[in-house]
Amino acid sequence: MTNKLTDISLNNAAKIAGIGYVVIFILGIITNFFIFGSLIIPGDAAQTANNILSNEILFRGGMVSWLIVLICDIIIAWALYIFLKPVNKSISLLGAWFRIVYSAIFAITQLNLLIVLILLSGADYLTVFNTEQLNSLVLLFLNGFNYGFIIGLVFFGVHLLVISHLIIRSDYIPKILGILLLLSSLGYIIDSFANFLLSNYEDYKTIFLILVAVPGIVGELSFTLWLLIKGTNVQQITQ
Repeated sequence: MTNKLTDISLNNAAKIAGIGYVVIFILGIITNFFIFGSLIIPGDAAQTANNILSNEILFRGGMVSWLIVLICDIIIAWALYIFLKPVNKSISLLGAWFRIVYSAIFAITQLNLLIVLILLSGADYLTVFNTEQLNSLVLLFLNGFNYGFIIGLVFFGVHLLVISHLIIRSDYIPKILGILLLLSSLGYIIDSFANFLLSNYEDYKTIFLILVAVPGIVGELSFTLWLLIKGTNVQQITQ
């Protein structure tokens, strides 16, 4: 006699995805705004380098936080694939792959943060650079991290686009959530491409941030709350 392992239930998949989203929301806000936001001064290489040197543990903590976010992203990709598989297995898998590609790009771009610490380590082989040069390189790699993240957000936006399509087509998830995630996905995609297409992007940065932030917060937070409150009963609904 052989034992056949049963697949994870839809309600458990919803619970896992919801919890993962909560972790990402909390760590994302803390890391982006309260850790890196307080350490990195745009355009001021010297002050940024001094802030990181004075708060190295905080900077390293931010790196660890981003790694935890990445782990949660992969778990969410898997959980949402299972949760949306009844709608269309192939398209659900496509959505998961886009989120995994986003996670891979984000993981690679975090090498920039590690290089920042190396540049500020005071290693002997770095003495060929003076302090101003090292500080400029620090800001250069921090900008590299930012642009790598922006590239990743294109794939994240497409992931949300696929997810929104599946939600709208489903008969067990409110279609309004799919519409909200659709708007969120368009915000990410438009803002990311604008970064590369507009030489004067900074002049419109506030507008684009609103375009991303408002639909993103409303759409993804609404979906998270629904997964945790209503999504855990989906297994009974679909039976």
